[in-house]
Amino acid sequence: MRPALWLLLAIATAAAVYVSTFADYTGTTRVLASVGSGVVFVGSALGLWLTSSKE
Repeated sequence: MRPALWLLLAIATAAAVYVSTFADYTGTTRVLASVGSGVVFVGSALGLWLTSSKE
């Protein structure tokens, strides 16, 4: 489970960088792409935090 969350975190980071620097998205498309990558990023980070060991 944790490796999949790490992979999602890396993909969301790469997607956010792509959307903010290279993509020619404008208006609503750019907002939706940014929000989508942000939701995946926050969700995977939260999942990693929740599944961490408490030792």
